[in-house]
Amino acid sequence: MTSVYSELDWIVFGLYGTLLIGSGLYFNRKKSINTQDYFLGGNTIPTWMVAISVLATSQSAATFLGGPDQGYQGDLSYLATNIGAVVAAVLVSIILIPKFYQNKVFTVYELLEKRMGSAAKKQAGMMYLFGRIFASGARLYMAALAVSMILFGNIDANSVIISTMVLTAAGLLYTVFGGIRSVIYGDVIQCAVYVSAAFFVIYFLYQAIPANFTQIIGALQYPAPGADSKLTLLKFDWDFSSSGVFNFWSAITGFVLLNFAAFGLDQDMTQRILTCKNVKEANKAMLLSVALVIPVMLLFIIIGLLLFILYQRPDIMHTAAASDLVQSFQGEKITIFMYYVLNEIPAGVRGLVTIGIIAAALSTLNSGLNSMSSVLVNDIYRPFKEKNKANLPESHFVKAGQVGMALVAITLCLMAILCFYWQRYTDMPLLKFALSVMVFSYSGLLGVFFTALFTQRGNSTSVLAALVIGFLITLCFQPYVMSLLLPESLIFDLGFTWQLCIGAFVSFLVCSFGTKKEMPIPVDACVER
Repeated sequence: MTSVYSELDWIVFGLYGTLLIGSGLYFNRKKSINTQDYFLGGNTIPTWMVAISVLATSQSAATFLGGPDQGYQGDLSYLATNIGAVVAAVLVSIILIPKFYQNKVFTVYELLEKRMGSAAKKQAGMMYLFGRIFASGARLYMAALAVSMILFGNIDANSVIISTMVLTAAGLLYTVFGGIRSVIYGDVIQCAVYVSAAFFVIYFLYQAIPANFTQIIGALQYPAPGADSKLTLLKFDWDFSSSGVFNFWSAITGFVLLNFAAFGLDQDMTQRILTCKNVKEANKAMLLSVALVIPVMLLFIIIGLLLFILYQRPDIMHTAAASDLVQSFQGEKITIFMYYVLNEIPAGVRGLVTIGIIAAALSTLNSGLNSMSSVLVNDIYRPFKEKNKANLPESHFVKAGQVGMALVAITLCLMAILCFYWQRYTDMPLLKFALSVMVFSYSGLLGVFFTALFTQRGNSTSVLAALVIGFLITLCFQPYVMSLLLPESLIFDLGFTWQLCIGAFVSFLVCSFGTKKEMPIPVDACVER
C-alpha cells in the first residue's frame, strides 16, 4: 500500500487550500455585534443555503467512508431509512418549528424552560453536549484515521493525533470569528467539494468496468446464484439485530425517532433552521434538506455497488476468480472504499477523495463547534450571569461564544483521540458506530420533549431522572456492557434503532411520573432578549 501523491494530487490540494483560506477570510470579514447575529445569523440566511447546510451537517466522513460499504456489502435498503426522515421532518415542521419561532429561542432546549423550569433547560442542554461530544468526536476520529492512512501511509498514534489536530484547528479557524453565518456558507462549499469528489469516483469506477450500463444493472440484480438483488430498496424481514437496522420496520419506527431528534431536538442541525427569516422559510429549508439527502446518499451507495462489480464479479471484469480481499491497514479494519483509495484509485482522484473526506469532516465539525458553543453560552453561561445580576453587553456574550467554540474544539479533539483507542474493542462498522453513538443522548431527550409536548406532567427532577435513565438503558444494550452484566448465553444483539425506541419510551414514562409545577415566567416569555 502506498500514499504517494502525484503532481496532479498536489495541484488539487493547492486549489482546495486556496479555496479554504480565501473563503474563510471572506466569510469572517464581518464581525458579529450580538448573539442574535453570531448564533442565528440575524435570521437572514437564504433558505436554500440553510437546506444545504442541514444536508452537510447530517452527512460526515462516516457517510463518505461508510456509505459505500452499504452498497458493497448490502443493497439499497439504507435509502429506505429516508422514509423515517421524511416523516420526522414533517412532524418537526408542524410541532416544533412554530414553537421555536414563537418563543424566539436561541437553542431548542429553551422550550423546556417554559414548561419545566430553567433547571430542565440546563439539564437537557448538558445531555445534548454530552451526546454530541461522543457523536462529533467519533466522526472526527473517522476522518482523521482516513487522512492519516492517505497522508502518512500509517495509522500510528502520532499520525492519527496529528491528523485530528490539523482538522480541528482548520475547522475552528474557519468559523470562530464569523459564527453561524461562516458555518453555513462554509457548509455549502464543503458539500459541493465532497459531492464533486463522489461524482469523480463514480465516473472513474464506471470507466474501469468493461461493461455497459445494462450489463452492470443485470449483474447487480443477480449478484450470485441464490443471492438477493443488490438493488433491493425495501426489506420487510423481522430482524431486530444490528444487521437489520435498515429494514422497513426500523425505518418507520426507530429512524422516525432518530430523525425527529436530529431535526428538532439536536441543536447541531436545528440551529441552522433557526437562522431562517420565519417559520415558513424554516419549514421549506427542513423539507428541502430531506429531499436533497436522498440523491447524495445514493451517490455513495452507487460507489459501493460499482466496487462490488470491480472486486466480486470477475466474469464482468474478465479477471481470475474473485478472492476474499484483505480489508485491513496495519491491522486496522478498513472500508472497501478506503481499500480502493489506498490501492487502485487513479492519480488526481486520490487527492480529490482526500479533500472530500476533509470537506465532509469539516462541514460536520464546524456545525458542532458553533451549536455546542450556543448551548454553553445561552443555556448555561448567560443564565448564570443574569442570575447574578450582571449587566453585560452583547459583545461580551459574542466573545464568550468564541471562547466556547475553542473549548468545544479542544474537547472534540480529545474525544476523537479517545475513539482511536475505544474502537479497537468493538467490531461495529463505521457508519453504524457513528449513528448509534447519538442514541445515548437522544433516548432521554425524546422522552423529556414528548412529555413536555404531549402531557401536562414532568418537572426538573423527573427530567434529570429521564435523561439519566435513557442514557443508562442505551448503555446496557451495548455488547461490551452486556458481557460484564450477563452470562454469555443471555447476551443478545439489538439494533440501535430499537434501542432508541425502548430508551425513549422508558424515559417518557419516567419523566411523566413528575408532577407539573407552576412556573413563575409567563407563557410567551420563554426567551425575550
